[in-house]
Amino acid sequence: MKVKIEELETNSTNNNVRDLYRGINDFKKGYQPRTSIIKDEKGDLLADSHIIMARWRKIFSQLLNVHGVKDVRQKEIHTVEPLVPEPSAFEFELAIEKLIITNHQVLIKSQQN
Repeated sequence: MKVKIEELETNSTNNNVRDLYRGINDFKKGYQPRTSIIKDEKGDLLADSHIIMARWRKIFSQLLNVHGVKDVRQKEIHTVEPLVPEPSAFEFELAIEKLIITNHQVLIKSQQN
């Protein structure tokens, strides 16, 4: 307990506001045990950490490893903007040169002021 109080004082004097308020909130809330419970396929509650991990592994495996999906279609994407073709290498270089010139001009004006 004394160690926690000293830690709060240190955080206060060093202006570690985030750690200070975390410590204060820990004191206010007190000890709150963490419960890790999940339901299995039948709806029964599971509390053992190894069984819970196995359940999550199975859930994510089912979600991420989708096999046998045959009807995957490309959806049309409707946007407000018309499709713009990608710039050519020449257009790209021109745009970069314009940016360099503009940045140089801004730098010169800022140095004059």
